[in-house]
Amino acid sequence: MSAPRALRDIGSRDDLDVLLRRFYEAAFADRLIGPFFTEVADTDLEVHLPRIADFWERALLRGAEYRRDAFAPHAALHSVRPLTAAHFGRWTQLWRAAVDGLHQGPVAERAKEQGERIAVALLRRLEGRDASTDAPEGQGGFVPLAALRLRSAA
Repeated sequence: MSAPRALRDIGSRDDLDVLLRRFYEAAFADRLIGPFFTEVADTDLEVHLPRIADFWERALLRGAEYRRDAFAPHAALHSVRPLTAAHFGRWTQLWRAAVDGLHQGPVAERAKEQGERIAVALLRRLEGRDASTDAPEGQGGFVPLAALRLRSAA
């Protein structure tokens, strides 16, 4: 039996490209959230990947320009088929698994934390709640209960 390989931190756009491709392959195949990508949005992964890589590169590596409205496409999906805490919980689970499978370090940890914050903020906005004022004090890192249930079931 060989020793597990050492994982390195997310450090480049190439790292993000590999990570995002792994994540979206899992997300597209997932029974719970896959239909949002494959049926509702009819997502072209080759078009989507550079855009979302720009988002994550800016968020994690302070690199690329990202000037899009990240909320608008989620609101459009939500108007066709409502997104719930279970959907965002599953997204969070798959995102954490993709990051953990490829990377380890401070940027990888930030990617997972940022993913959870984004999921919570999107869910709250879609539900009409203000993410900046709706969380009880000291619970800024709140993760929807569905995410906790899904994480423990993995």
